[in-house]
Amino acid sequence: MLRLTTFEFIFRLIPESFILILGIIALSNTKLNLKRYTISSCLFALCGYGIRMLPINYGVNTILGVFVMVIIMCSINKSDIILSIKSSLIITIVLFICEALNILLLNIIFDDRLEMIMSNSILKTICGLPSLILFSIITIIYYFKKRNI
Repeated sequence: MLRLTTFEFIFRLIPESFILILGIIALSNTKLNLKRYTISSCLFALCGYGIRMLPINYGVNTILGVFVMVIIMCSINKSDIILSIKSSLIITIVLFICEALNILLLNIIFDDRLEMIMSNSILKTICGLPSLILFSIITIIYYFKKRNI
């Protein structure tokens, strides 16, 4: 079980959900409708919170999250199912790459103290922000480049 604190939900999961949905919208060639975007992002954040509370092994939450992304994109944003599946997988891989780079950097900087940082939810969330910022930059640049084409 991957319990989330309120701090983690507000400062990590909600912004991450908005960026994830924006990335899927860009990759799936779906028109951005602000109302649908907001609803789908908030719904995905709530579903992500629920998924992380399930008594499942780590990694299974990612697979369930991809399924939820696809369902939300198809039902709320009216996206093509095949494009939604591809986009969800691509955006999840990009997020993992950003997080891996962040963990690598944190491991170099903090070395032995990294385990102590990861056990504190506030420090973990703050130290995870660089990966979220990098992911946001990549997603926003791609969205605007795609929109101008």
